[in-house]
Amino acid sequence: MTIQWFPGHMAKARREVTEKLKLVDIVFELVDARIPVSSANPMLQEIIQQKPRLILLNKSDTADPELTRQWISRFSEEGTKALAINSQAGRGLNEIVRAAEELLKEKRDRRKAKGLKPRAIRAMIIGIPNVGKSTLINRLAKKNIAKTGNTPGVTRGQQWIKVGKDLELLDTPGILWPKFEDQKIGYKLALTGAIKDSLLNMQDIAVFALRFLESHYPGNMKKRYQLKEIPEDIVDVFDHIGKLRGCLTSGGEVDYEKTAETVIMDVRAQKLGNITFDMPDEINE
Repeated sequence: MTIQWFPGHMAKARREVTEKLKLVDIVFELVDARIPVSSANPMLQEIIQQKPRLILLNKSDTADPELTRQWISRFSEEGTKALAINSQAGRGLNEIVRAAEELLKEKRDRRKAKGLKPRAIRAMIIGIPNVGKSTLINRLAKKNIAKTGNTPGVTRGQQWIKVGKDLELLDTPGILWPKFEDQKIGYKLALTGAIKDSLLNMQDIAVFALRFLESHYPGNMKKRYQLKEIPEDIVDVFDHIGKLRGCLTSGGEVDYEKTAETVIMDVRAQKLGNITFDMPDEINE
């Protein structure tokens, strides 16, 4: 299965982000902590260029905590500051302004030396759809300003939002890129909810999820689905899970589509534990 999703409003958003970049001091790039590389839009890297950047690993409560620590360390080694946050619960948000101030210290010192009055940091929030940008903005602003939703593509325009006296945020729509060079990235994005389910073959996504779990989190998979051993044949895995979870047709046969949806929802709801799908030792760039 080939996964692509690049609605017209995203092409427009790319142009708008490029135009507005000169108005901000720093870029906050929000990524999904479960897929910190796969959810980082390479097209945005080209747009940002030399602008200071702070990576925010959102939904960190759903990711493997040890791997999140490894990713933050790796980003640091590459010269990029990264923080683990949970915008839904408000965890880690107090560190964002402090980290931005550190990254912009030289620029702010130069303004002060010129006799210019200090002003609020102007930041642009970017990221792929459904990564939690609007939730983060509402948490930082302490009121519901940005529209939120649990489906990708909710935010369509741009808006400036004041966060106290120290920070002004420019919200932007979530932007995916036209072509996934590695289809595994498409599967990971689909599995974590960045692409609308209506565009997906759910059985293909579930097969990817189960094979990944078998390789990296077999204990979690066995516990959730009451398996002593994981069958080699994926059909046998589907049959077992379908019967266990009651995913059956009116004739008593296993409903593979319903079984696939059950597996995907289990992953998203952390029924299989905290899982990271981007493994530091498997991703070289």
